[in-house]
Amino acid sequence: MLRNALPTNIGDRLPNLIELTLAGNMFEGNIPASLGSAQGLELIDLSNNSFTGIIPTSFRNLSSLTILNLEYNQLETRDNRDWEFLNALTNCRSLKKLSLSYNQLQGPIPQSVGNLSPSLESLRLTGNNLSGQVPQSIRKLNALTQLALGENYLSGRVEGWVGNLTSLQLLNLKSNHFTAQSPSSIGNLVNLTYFYINDNEFDGLIPASLGNLPLSKLDLGYNNLQGHIPPNFWNLQELTILNVGHNNLQGAIPEIGTLKHLTTLDLSSNMLTGQIPDSLGQCYDLVSLQMDQNSLIGNIPATFGNLSSLSMLNLSHNNLSGNIPTVLNTLKFLNSLDLSHNHLQGEIPIYGVFDNATAISLEDNWGLCGGAVFFHMASCKTISKQSERRNRLIKVLIPIFGFMSVILLVYLLLLEKKMRRRTDDTSTSLGENFMKVSYADLAQATANFSESNLVGRGGYGSVYRGKLKESKVDVAVKVFDLEMHGAEKSFLKECEALRSIQHRNLLPILTACSTVDSTGNVFKALVYEFMPNGNLDTWLHPREDGKAHKHLSLAQRLDIAVNMADALDYLHHDCGRPTIHCDLKPSNILLDGDMTALLGDFGIASFYQDSWSTSTSSMSSSSVGVKGTIVYLNMSTPEVAAVHQPLEMFMVLG
Repeated sequence: MLRNALPTNIGDRLPNLIELTLAGNMFEGNIPASLGSAQGLELIDLSNNSFTGIIPTSFRNLSSLTILNLEYNQLETRDNRDWEFLNALTNCRSLKKLSLSYNQLQGPIPQSVGNLSPSLESLRLTGNNLSGQVPQSIRKLNALTQLALGENYLSGRVEGWVGNLTSLQLLNLKSNHFTAQSPSSIGNLVNLTYFYINDNEFDGLIPASLGNLPLSKLDLGYNNLQGHIPPNFWNLQELTILNVGHNNLQGAIPEIGTLKHLTTLDLSSNMLTGQIPDSLGQCYDLVSLQMDQNSLIGNIPATFGNLSSLSMLNLSHNNLSGNIPTVLNTLKFLNSLDLSHNHLQGEIPIYGVFDNATAISLEDNWGLCGGAVFFHMASCKTISKQSERRNRLIKVLIPIFGFMSVILLVYLLLLEKKMRRRTDDTSTSLGENFMKVSYADLAQATANFSESNLVGRGGYGSVYRGKLKESKVDVAVKVFDLEMHGAEKSFLKECEALRSIQHRNLLPILTACSTVDSTGNVFKALVYEFMPNGNLDTWLHPREDGKAHKHLSLAQRLDIAVNMADALDYLHHDCGRPTIHCDLKPSNILLDGDMTALLGDFGIASFYQDSWSTSTSSMSSSSVGVKGTIVYLNMSTPEVAAVHQPLEMFMVLG
């Protein structure tokens, strides 16, 4: 390796020199100005040395110079005069490659850059201290195939000049301060293969025109890009590197298995949603896959077992669930696996990367168990396949037999009630005996009908929990949605039913409210006593909100059946005006604090006259019809059978 300074008169001593290649040594000091005397020079390569000072202006005499490579030195420009060498190089009309990367050039790029040789193919200024905007004159260098301005302090927009450089194959603008939207005119660069604009301040949408270019490497990471990843990105068949990480991108990840040559994919630190596509397992050349810091859901695809070249996989900080695919332990090159901060569960695989404590991170996945000792996880419970099948069968059969038993008991009890027909007092009606409430009273009781007080929603409205200020009573306020067809009719029907019936197993109404709300719209509501144990449906079926499932004892189930039998017997025979509920189902059976069952929701109830001997024609004009919840339609059910003659001609749901 050569060192020390070059002779100052080297050009004078070697006037016929054609090529000077001294790259990769330890030469220092200034570049001799005498090189300008060797006017036949075609190539100067002094890269990877320790030359200092400014670049000689004597290079203006080298009219045959085609390549000037001075990168990786300590050459500098402190003011405009030090940039005179660029003006001098405009005389080198044969210059095709100019590389000044990784020196100490500073200040703005002079406008004279546009006057360089029209045949210039490569201009490299990466890794200096350049600042300001890229001069618009650079657009005149339309023979450029490579333009590298990365790792500087350049700023402003690139839209004005980049679209003119249609011969570009490489464009490197990374690690600067460029702003505004990513240039849409980039679509003009039909030969572009390498495009780096990462670590800037670009915003807006990713230009869809990028998907039409013959790109091999595309790096858009660490910007402020928004919107979706253009779908035609997945048509870039030659793409080997794709980095859109650390932006604000949204939406689902498309099926990307068509990118067969992809080695690096970085989608990290965005706002991507949906599941990881299975087709990603068809990108067989993948070495690095980063999808962390998003909102991805679902399982880790088992197709990842096909990624035999994978060395790094990061899926941390998402909402992934399910088991860890055991096929990941077959990836012999996988030496970095981060699945932390998800909702994974099940047994941790063994062998492969799962035996290397320094290569894997699984923390904050509370459903995981087992695995190597260094994970410090609880052991997994082992259940034989035979026991598992038996338990699954039991879980299916118990609800079926239980439901059939309850139906049989209810049927027998109703038959017994038909023989006894007990009578209950029915003196209450909606009128002076009921409290009067205003819209303001109900709004105050329910915190303006807050979502936090919402108990449930029905076909004609919503039910809110509240407490009346004066009476200090917990109430359930059923507010009718009068925009729903039939809601007002349901309100009137329920008022009519409840004003003439009263029974210990019928949901007691406290009052009704028919007025206008604070905006002048018609408001109708019914106020009931609040039932603290909810409805029977929530006790019979699993909860969708993830809370613990409630359980009823056999005695409680029998009590509920008896309560409903009492209520139906009263409605059909003893309330003065026979009434058919028409919508008997678990969600309409309420449970008070003592688990006593009360029947509610008379919004589609039907009434019959005392005389059952009316003619067929008169019955055909009554309000009886197919109503209620279709799943409960059964002409053999006790409530339907108990009505006798009228139901011989009409189907009424009970």
